[in-house]
Amino acid sequence: MTRTVAQKRADFRALHEQGCFVIPNPWDTGSARYLQGLGFKALATTSSGHAWSEGFADGAQSRDVVLAHLRDIVAATDLPVNADFENGFASDAQGVAESVRLAVETGVAGLSIEDSTGDATNPLFPIDVAVERLRAARKAIDAAGGDTLLVGRAENFFAGRPDLDDTIARLKAYAEAGADCLYAPGIKTREQIAAVVAAVAPKPVNLLVGGVSELTMKDIAELGVRRVSVGGGLARAAWGGFDRAARALAEHGRFDGFEGAAAGADLNGFFGRFSS
Repeated sequence: MTRTVAQKRADFRALHEQGCFVIPNPWDTGSARYLQGLGFKALATTSSGHAWSEGFADGAQSRDVVLAHLRDIVAATDLPVNADFENGFASDAQGVAESVRLAVETGVAGLSIEDSTGDATNPLFPIDVAVERLRAARKAIDAAGGDTLLVGRAENFFAGRPDLDDTIARLKAYAEAGADCLYAPGIKTREQIAAVVAAVAPKPVNLLVGGVSELTMKDIAELGVRRVSVGGGLARAAWGGFDRAARALAEHGRFDGFEGAAAGADLNGFFGRFSS
């Protein structure tokens, strides 16, 4: 049965109330449908994965392109979709509010707003400005009905400012500004994760695990994390296989890179259900 946008959003919120779930990150229609077929309960877009698939670096795509991508992913799957909405495509609160309004209209069940500026010399918005931006996002969501989940992101560890105390101060401020879920991409140790979870409790925390980790889902759940995303991890894994196969051809004239490739018949069988 096809779920309505309202049902997807209600189901998405319910996932954050207890337990710990994985929210993998597709980068196109095919990967979204495949992940749904594997039984995941929700999906999240990845700005990096989609940018690479279009031949761009992460962060180089326009708001209009990202909004079109959100519409495509929402239409491709019956699962709730969380939007990687970067920094809201605006530096000021009013601009963030307008961007969020447009994102909500795509049908996403959640969206995240970063506190990164895109300026390498000053990579993070001052905390008061970042809070104002989150409040604007919250107001825009509330004006649209309030059922879209808002994720507040502290980008310290991604922005070359790995200060856990400042990260926690930012996350607590974003929670008070109306964020429903908190996210500090780049934290990795048990101590860092436990500190973030405790600081923003009872609000849920998203943990990014985009590469090989000693932590299992059981470990992460025991630390109190509610959801785990992989960012561009799946896209990078796909590009890794592509790169190995392509380099074997280009540099050695060999076809060894095709070993382990998915069978065309299997892919046709899976995607055939979506063919009209």
